[in-house]
Amino acid sequence: MTAQTLLWLESSHHAAFRVGGWAWVRRDPSGAVSGHAGGDRRITAARTALQALSMALKDVGGPVRVLTAAPLILAIPAHIAAARAGENPPTEDLELWAQAMTALDGGRVEIARAGSDDRTHAFAAAWAELGRDRAKDKGAFLSAIPKPNLAKAGAG
Repeated sequence: MTAQTLLWLESSHHAAFRVGGWAWVRRDPSGAVSGHAGGDRRITAARTALQALSMALKDVGGPVRVLTAAPLILAIPAHIAAARAGENPPTEDLELWAQAMTALDGGRVEIARAGSDDRTHAFAAAWAELGRDRAKDKGAFLSAIPKPNLAKAGAG
């Protein structure tokens, strides 16, 4: 059995300003911890969630367990299943939906609800809000979360 990568993923969106942010913390099977935060202006909440998933899964091989409390990220598998059944297929962000479908095919990626007492989840959520706020002020960005900060995440 192949070891699993754990991925804590959160997104944050402010509808009035049309700005979104996201963050992920990843612990690979060897125990190495990494993370990134990002955000963008003029973006919908749905695109923020899809972009978060796409960026978090980039360069990840093997099975991945995504832990999140973000309702739109949790809903992605159900949206994909409905679209495949011919119900409400996506009409926007098709490239991101295609990436999500590919990632979820074959059970390589599992999306599950993070526990409310999960320190790493709270850490990722705080960085997602920071990403949203930074995108509002500075525009689109992607940045690694500094290693000293990641040490506080609880994922290690």
